[in-house]
Amino acid sequence: MNLAGARRRGAHFSVKILLLWDIDGTLISSGGAGMSALERALGDVFGVAGSLDDIDFAGRTDRWIVRRVFAKYGLPVTEENFGRYLDGYLAALPAQLANPRAKVLPGVRAILAAAAARADVAQGLLTGNLARGARVKLAHHGLWDYFPFGAFADDGELRNDLGPHAVRRAREHHGVEFAPGCVWVIGDTPHDIACGRVIGARTLAVTTGGYAAKALAAHAPTALLADLADPAAFWEAIDG
Repeated sequence: MNLAGARRRGAHFSVKILLLWDIDGTLISSGGAGMSALERALGDVFGVAGSLDDIDFAGRTDRWIVRRVFAKYGLPVTEENFGRYLDGYLAALPAQLANPRAKVLPGVRAILAAAAARADVAQGLLTGNLARGARVKLAHHGLWDYFPFGAFADDGELRNDLGPHAVRRAREHHGVEFAPGCVWVIGDTPHDIACGRVIGARTLAVTTGGYAAKALAAHAPTALLADLADPAAFWEAIDG
């Protein structure tokens, strides 16, 4: 089922709400697959055996994380090493996703399907994952086809730089302008809230990642939900 193609054909002129989704901790939990794949690639590519437990992954881009890994282990920060390490990570990722803790978070499938069925809603990705990594993670769970465009770590190392790329690609894909007040950035960290604020978007935060409600509320998201298990509550926030 080509949901991306159907959305593009069916909503070209009427779409007005843009949902920009984070992946890890928002749409899915990968059961530690990302960290495991980075640790595996560290050994495979550089011959370094070590833990990355002390690096804060949440809400960061893959390139930002790799820079911290290089700093921790004294590896040369070169584009060649970025490429080698990220290729090694992507090669290791599929096997690491095949763990029993990797799952789609509650309510996500229903919300994505409902959004795809609405002519007034567009949805894309705004994620710190590389585009290739995002595809591997979401395809593993059968979610990739919901997202015909997005912004990724390929577009910039800092999360706050990604929003304009996502909005531009939404405009190019649908042929319409999205007013900032009709754009929603949905994520589970303060970094998601911050990058939404940079582009004047509304933000919806969920506590399904590593941050508690109180910590997220301190960053004043437009809406805050414990999780997405109740699609009606999600749409009440978006449409309200």
